[in-house]
Parts: sequence; structure tokens; C-alpha cells
Amino acid sequence: MVSQSAMARHPRQDPVPLGPDSLTWKTFGSLYFLPSALFVGMVQNMHPGLGAGVEFHSEIQDEFYQRILRSLYPIYGVVFDGDRAERTAREIVGYHRDIKGVDGQGRRYHALDPGTFYWAHAVFFVQNLRAADLFMGGLSEAEREQLWREHYRWYELYGMSMRVVPTSWPEFQVYWRTMCRDTLEATRAARDVFRLVDTVPVPPFPIVRRLPEPLWEYLLRPAGAHFYKFVTIGLCDPEIRATMGFAWSARDQRRFERLCRTLSAMNAVTPDALKYFFPRIHAARRRVAGKRPAWLAPPEAPEMLWPAPEHRAEGKHYCPVHADRGTDSLTRFRQLTGF
Repeated sequence: MVSQSAMARHPRQDPVPLGPDSLTWKTFGSLYFLPSALFVGMVQNMHPGLGAGVEFHSEIQDEFYQRILRSLYPIYGVVFDGDRAERTAREIVGYHRDIKGVDGQGRRYHALDPGTFYWAHAVFFVQNLRAADLFMGGLSEAEREQLWREHYRWYELYGMSMRVVPTSWPEFQVYWRTMCRDTLEATRAARDVFRLVDTVPVPPFPIVRRLPEPLWEYLLRPAGAHFYKFVTIGLCDPEIRATMGFAWSARDQRRFERLCRTLSAMNAVTPDALKYFFPRIHAARRRVAGKRPAWLAPPEAPEMLWPAPEHRAEGKHYCPVHADRGTDSLTRFRQLTGF
């Protein structure tokens, strides 16, 4: 494992993907990671630059399920694709090349600004950290630092500037508190993401799409929205709650702690086959167990999750039909980004 001092002294040379020996493989993307999904979407978008990019360039409200679920394939791939992980990471960078402009306050933004791009990754790390600590049985201080080290290795795969990345676990904690206090805003994108759970339609998937509309509208959707909003506010730092105008009482905190204990108890008895159900993660676990050929490419999002036909060739979208899987990852990265 690279030491903190070495990280500070030497720039990244050859990124090393995470593997099954990492703690991140046991926590990121598991079934009990999912209650934190709204937290990551909202807090990422509280960054002014990132929020502006989503406000002016995202179609998530028009294709809620498709946009989220197809995005998980490359996001999870950077952690679970093994030797292919760097290629996946560089493709993600490429999708952000043209997300730039001027926000409503006249501030310029670009999704590939080093501080903006790293913030998105930092929130994924904190999401993983808090989900593991609260919903999966807890973490020791050594495990928290291990997850931080792994998040550093994970970020190196993107090929982005490392100058904005904290070089120690204590330094990251200062960075996070400072960002929460001094940088984050209640952006339109953050507010919209938080409210999306109130209006999502019946999922367009065979197993549930025939649900009676009243059952979805008056029971299932309100219950799901209440759960995700409650968990999201519970996961927030006090500064984030204040910025977003969220109320949180001592009674809320006790209820949240009971929920965390319940989820941790469920996590302890849930079979791995259920916990790691997402196709990209399931395939990676089979690969390292010798049950899936290493040469076989990771699963890609099925066509039902692709963007609308008129948007599939746009550079900002992950769409497997347009992905060039035969191109060397660094060449592909330069083609997509112009770097």
C-alpha cells in the first residue's frame, strides 16, 4: 500500500485498480449501499459547478430510471472491472468533455475542472464510507482510513489532476468540512434531485410496470419517497442540513439510529448473491472466483436503458452501441477529451 507521504511527494504513475482484497469491493454498490442513493445525487449537485452542469445538460427528469441505472454500469466498472477499470474511467471522463458553460450567476463551469470532478468522487467516497459505517455493521478508524486510501487509488484511474486531492485521511476530513461549510449551495439541481422521488413514475420494467397506478401513486411512491428523504437527511452533515433548510430533531436522530441498526442486522444475514446483485458487480465477483472468463467483457447496460435514439451518439452519454471497446484506453481518452 502506498504511504501517505509517498502520495504527497510523488505524482501518480501507473494506476492500480481495486480488487477483491479491497474493502471497497465489499461495500460499494451492495444492496445496503442503495439507501444512500439520494444522498449522493443531492450532495454532488450542491457544488455550484457540478449543479450547473446537471441543471443545463441533464435529462434525468425525462428518463429517471434509465439515466440512473445505465450510469451505474460505468460507475461500478471503475471499481470492479479489474484490468479494464482504467479504460472505463477514461470513458467516464470523456462523457464530461462538453459539459461547460456559464451558470445563472455568471460563473463559468466545466465538468472537467479538477475541483469539480474530484468533488463528485469525494461524495461517492463519503457515501460509501457512511453506508458501510451505518448500514453494514460499522467501521473501525483503521477501516475508514483504508477506504480513504482505496478511494485515492480509485480516483487515480481517471487520469485527472491529483493536485486537488487530499493526501491523507485527516486532510480529507478537513477538506470535507471546509467544502460543506464554505462551498456547497442549495442549487436548483440539488433541490430538484431531492424532490424527484416525489414524482417518479411507475418503473418501466416488466416486473412492476403493470402495477395499478393508484397503488403506486398513493402507497408505494409516497412510502419510498419518505424513506429516501429521511435517510438522506440523516446522512447529511449539520452544515448540509442548514444549507438545504432541512429540519432534524433529536427524535429524528433516534429513529435514524434504530433504522441503521436494523439495516446492519439485515446486512449480516443477507446472502452475498442478493447483496451483490447488480450485473457489473456480480460478473466481477464471478470473474475473480474463476467462474467467468477473464477475457469476457463486463456486462453493459441493456438497450431498454439506453438514451433515446436521437441522443445515443452524443458524447455526453454512455451508450454501449457507440462504445469503442477495441481502442486502447489512453488513445480513447485522448480522442474523447482532446488532452
